[in-house]
Amino acid sequence: MITAADIFAISNQKQFEKIALKVFRYQYENNLVYQEFCNYLKVDVQKVKSLVQIPFLPIQFFKSHAVVSNTDAIEETFTSSGTTGMITSKHLVTDASIYEESYRKAFSQFYGNIEDYVVLALLPSYLEREGSSLIYMVEDLIQLSNQPESGFYLHNHDELIKKLLELDQAGQNVILIGVTYALLDLIEKHPFQLQHTIIMETGGMKGKRKEMIREELHQQLCEGFGVSAIHSEYGMTELLSQAYSLGEGIFECPSWMQILVRDTEDALTYIKDGKTGGINVIDLANINSCSFIATQDLGKKNPNNSFEVLGRFDNSDIRGCNLMVI
Repeated sequence: MITAADIFAISNQKQFEKIALKVFRYQYENNLVYQEFCNYLKVDVQKVKSLVQIPFLPIQFFKSHAVVSNTDAIEETFTSSGTTGMITSKHLVTDASIYEESYRKAFSQFYGNIEDYVVLALLPSYLEREGSSLIYMVEDLIQLSNQPESGFYLHNHDELIKKLLELDQAGQNVILIGVTYALLDLIEKHPFQLQHTIIMETGGMKGKRKEMIREELHQQLCEGFGVSAIHSEYGMTELLSQAYSLGEGIFECPSWMQILVRDTEDALTYIKDGKTGGINVIDLANINSCSFIATQDLGKKNPNNSFEVLGRFDNSDIRGCNLMVI
């Protein structure tokens, strides 16, 4: 049996592949939805010896099925945001401590000790609904920072502007985590020249503004906050791990997470580094749901395993993936 300790101790590619293959076999045996999907593809489990032979479950299954790999009680149900009447994804989490360990270790890997930062969160559209895994994570990071100044902001922009200016002037390291449209609203109200603050956008206009290409968006945010780079977090309801970008939209994964890029015409074929395709994520922290997920994001992978997110498939179903809905 693979444990969380095994997953978070991964330190090289050989270990990653070995544990990923063990997780694949465990989930095939214990996750009925994933097993049915693999059987539909006529996968011979005994012949799966490498990452590219593992079937990736289309992310849409989290909207229509209970994707779980054990019979334990559900501790948390994370849900995706969606417009009224839209079917949302549900991630049924049987052990929330694995999620906590995942984001705490990943934060530490990319940013160091959380207690070195005041954590400010501007996440209105997430705060205004139940079941957000992002709010769960940020709430915990705020607590762990042990800084009385850390906290959430909803629509109280004036208060946040005052706080940012005070903390920056005092030389305090700050991380401002914000949904994209709310960060743009903030700099329209007050332009900054921040010296000690990291701006981290979590993506998404949530229908509040027109979508923008990353370069244009990050340029506006850099100018508005007076910073040299915009950080980003790549995560989703269906994953218990996040990748981080420290600038330029180049994301890196923690050691228990990797991506592969599939051909947009043939969901079962992978393409070379530097080419654009669909993003498949291996998230070993998803031990109790499904660790192998075909997302609807488009991106490209670099030779050093970093990656870029370039957009999303449109709503007309993904070409070459009709097999994805059983």
